[in-house]
This record gives sequence, C-alpha cells and structure tokens, in this order.
Amino acid sequence: MFSRILIANRGEIALRIIRACREMGIQSVCVYSEADRNAPYLHLADRTVCIGPAAPAESYLRSDRIIAAAEMTNVGAIHPGYGFLAENAQFAEQCRESRIEFIGPSAESMRRLGDKVEAKRLAKKHKVPTVPGSDGPIEEDDDAVKLAKEIGYPVMIKAAAGGGGRGMRIAHNEATLISSLQQARVEAESAFRDGTVYIEKFVEKPRHVEVQILGDRQGKVIHLYERDCTLQRRYQKLIEESPSPGLSSSTRSELCRAAVRLAKAAGYYSAGTLEFLVDKHQKFYFIEMNTRIQVEHPVTEMITGQDLIRWQIRIAAGESIDLKQRDIKSRGAAIECRINAEDPANGFRPMAGRVDTFQPAGGLGVRVDTHVVPGSVISPSYDSLLGKLIVHRPTRDEAIACMRRCLDEFQVGPIPTTISLYREILRHEAFIKGNVDTGFIERTW
Repeated sequence: MFSRILIANRGEIALRIIRACREMGIQSVCVYSEADRNAPYLHLADRTVCIGPAAPAESYLRSDRIIAAAEMTNVGAIHPGYGFLAENAQFAEQCRESRIEFIGPSAESMRRLGDKVEAKRLAKKHKVPTVPGSDGPIEEDDDAVKLAKEIGYPVMIKAAAGGGGRGMRIAHNEATLISSLQQARVEAESAFRDGTVYIEKFVEKPRHVEVQILGDRQGKVIHLYERDCTLQRRYQKLIEESPSPGLSSSTRSELCRAAVRLAKAAGYYSAGTLEFLVDKHQKFYFIEMNTRIQVEHPVTEMITGQDLIRWQIRIAAGESIDLKQRDIKSRGAAIECRINAEDPANGFRPMAGRVDTFQPAGGLGVRVDTHVVPGSVISPSYDSLLGKLIVHRPTRDEAIACMRRCLDEFQVGPIPTTISLYREILRHEAFIKGNVDTGFIERTW
C-alpha cells in the first residue's frame, strides 16, 4: 500500500480523497492554485504545494507542475479526482513513466473507452446496444448530411473526447446540422484540445442511466448497480438517484451485465461508469464511459456500503477485488442533489463571491460532501459546485420526504444556488411518480 498520495484536484473531491487517505493511514499531499490558497480543506492534508495561478490552464491542468510536486514530496501515487486531468491518458502515462502510480485505469483502456467513437466500436463488437450513428469521426459536413438522412432527424452531434455536455448539439434539419457541426468542433477544441466529433440518432425523451463498475488488475470486473441521472440541464446532471425508478428488474439486470461485459472487453481496472440512454420501451443504448470517479459516486456508496475512493486506491496498489457479485446488495433508495452556485431564475448563470451563510442539513441517513464553510470565496475560475446533499432511506418515498426536509433546512447566502429549484422539483408530481426524461427540467422550468 502507498504511504503517501498526491491529490491533483481541488474542492469537495480533494477533501473526499484526503478523508479516505486519513482513514487508510496514508499521508496526503494536496496541490492548490493561488486562488485556493486559503481553502480550509488544505489544513487536513499532510503537505500542500502551490502549483500556479487561478486559471486551470496554469495550475490544475499543468501536468508538469503536478508531477514535479509529486517528485518533490516523494509520493507513491497521484489521485486525479474528476475533471481536470482525470481522463487524460497522456497524464496517466507521464505519471507511470515517472514511477508514480496513477490512481485510475491504464492509459490504453482510457483511450479505448474515453474516446466515444472507439468505445462505441468496442460495444458493438461485444453485443452491447448502441445508438445508430457514425462508425467513426465526421470529417466532412457532406458525410454528416448523408448519414442524418439515413438514420433520420433529429440527430445529436457529440465531441469524441471529454464530456460534461461540451461539444454537444442537437440538429433537427440540414441547415442546423451544418452550423452546429462547426460550433461543436470549436467548443470541443477549446474544452478538450480535440475538435473531433461524431453524430448519432437523437433518442427522444429518454432516461439517462449509468452503471458503476469496479475492475482489478487481475481481470475481475463487478458492477455496483445503476444510478439514474435523468434530471439535468444542458447535459449537466443536477439530481441523481438509485435505484432508477424507470427500470424494470429485467432491464436493470441486462444493463448491468452489458456494462460488465464491455469493461472486461476493454481490460478495464479501477472505478468507472458506463452511461446509457433508456427509451420508453425499456430499450437501452450505450453512449459513453467515464474512466474516472464520478461526482455522483456517493449515491452508489450509500446503497451498497462500498467506499469507492478506497477501492480505487486499493486497486491501484495492486490488490484484487475480494467481493463476489452476489455479495453486492442494493439496499434502500438514495437521492443526491448537487448544490451549485448558480441562479436557476437567470438561465443557471454561475455565481461567484463570498459565502457568508452556509448551514447544511443533517439527520439520520443524510450526507453532505462539501469543501465550503462560512467565509469561503467562490472563484469564477472553477466549477460552480458547492457540495452534494445525499439522503438514504429504506424506500424512495421516504428518501423524497427526507430530501425535501433537508432542502428546507439547507441555508446558503447571499449568492443564489440551485436549492430553490430542487425544492420545486422534489414536490413535482412527475418527479414523485418517476415520470421524467432528460428534457424535463428545461421544458418545465
């Protein structure tokens, strides 16, 4: 086992990893930008290293500075968290070439599964259903127009690299397809330094369901059931829950088996998430894999009792998964609300500034993952996530009631947050009945 780990991230995920390290008896080194110099969670790390200015391109995305900090502090491994360099295969290679373990999958499987085009090819080969679309990158606009006519409008344009809704556009006709292709390429190039895009049939009013898997270096892969991430805006998830209220037991079983099959085919190890769209007929389609820990991983931890960050570290250290699939049980219902510094009444505009009031909810079965305290300053340079509110109860109805109570208790000010929107969603009849799709929030609010 590693004696010291460097955390190449910030905010709530950095704190989450620090806590896991402390429980495992591992020292933690946390890097930070000048904007995060006074972040309270840094005091919990054993060592801290400043790696540059606020701009991510000059700090959290500077692999050379991160590896230099790792060498200077003599760590055995680097945990990338999520975002920034977490899905950068070149960074994983640089770490291992420097004799520092990267806490994540191999660079080869990251490339194979992190590239959506290659991942779809692998899925088709192993009989995992995919959405009809291009077999590879779209190089010429004419090719896109021809394919769109074959599979039918509307179509979705997607960036082959990265995720988080960037480089994605919906086209309902030829004119919008051509203009949207250029917009998607520019956005993908800016976000991921890779303007490659592909297109696929747009599945109307689907649910977005993902499967959490764990794999070890000995070739074993297990699933930890699914999470429903249907409630989102601009392809950014807002509320996640498990079990998915929109799945039959047979579809759930098929979905999880397909995820394990694909991960095994890629030789995948560490924690990973395979994402699917599920239509109204319970047909599911693989869309992409996130080769990292997810923001919403606490949902899975609550229903299974498994610590995913601890498992990532153990697997990176070469340990095998000592669990059998039948030993993993899904107990009760968990719901997570992402508390973002955004104004829902103003197009979800990100908000920056000082947080004077921060009073999280509590109680039985309530978990709050956050790095924010009263006095924290939210920088415009980073993601707007303030924290995550997660509840776990024996039934979904009880979980909804608990989350309503927690949202009413949770106080943040003076900057606007998404809490006000969640209070409405949790009382909406369609959500209560589980009758929602990925466009629900934008249609309703």
